[in-house]
Amino acid sequence: MESVSLRRLPALAILLLALGAPGPATGREGASVVQPDYAEPRVLFDFFFDHPAKIGPALYWLRGLINPLQDRPFNMDPEFMDIVVLIHGTELVTLARHNEQQYQQAVDRMRYYALLGVKFRVCGLALEDFGYTPEDLQPFVEVAPSAMTELAHWQQQGYALITPQVMERRVPLDEIR
Repeated sequence: MESVSLRRLPALAILLLALGAPGPATGREGASVVQPDYAEPRVLFDFFFDHPAKIGPALYWLRGLINPLQDRPFNMDPEFMDIVVLIHGTELVTLARHNEQQYQQAVDRMRYYALLGVKFRVCGLALEDFGYTPEDLQPFVEVAPSAMTELAHWQQQGYALITPQVMERRVPLDEIR
């Protein structure tokens, strides 16, 4: 292994090492925990999946945003988080009232998030493609003209776009830890 010359280290790093400060990779410490000063989020989640069951894992992305911000030190109230979920893939069938029993867990989770103030929007064009009407959907859902107009609208309003990637785990965690 090649040794690092002191001439190659920045002056601040040399000073910190001389004062006894731990280096960035000493192997003795764990990762440092940061506490950013987050603003209340304005987020648009774009759901477009090739299988309806993928909505379940995608909803964990909402949890990953909301739950940490509700906890200390942020203590944000979900009512003040502006979150929109745009649905325009095969997961749209999970919102059909006649499919509620089949997708009960996902529907219950979406209903819970809707009570927290999350807006669930469905693409009107996709709704037609699936042969549904607004009356066929859960009452917490809003129908927008199209997913593309919604994507443009919310981003123009300053919302951050998050597009969940739902992967299939092919290797058990115990094998790769």
